[in-house]
Amino acid sequence: MSHIVLRGRWCNIIVLNVHEPCEDSKDNFCEELGQVFEHIPTYHLKILLGDLNAKVGRERVISNGQL
Repeated sequence: MSHIVLRGRWCNIIVLNVHEPCEDSKDNFCEELGQVFEHIPTYHLKILLGDLNAKVGRERVISNGQL
């Protein structure tokens, strides 16, 4: 999880980049993300980017119609 703060004239914009690695740790990830959002002031504009349903690993490649 990473973030950047863009300082604006009327409000700050916080861009959060997240990557949830697997479904097993979904509860821990949601709790951590909630804690991060609690520490960000409410008057900042928050943008959440990333892959929240990521699967890590190799895919089987189809070549010439065969697996």
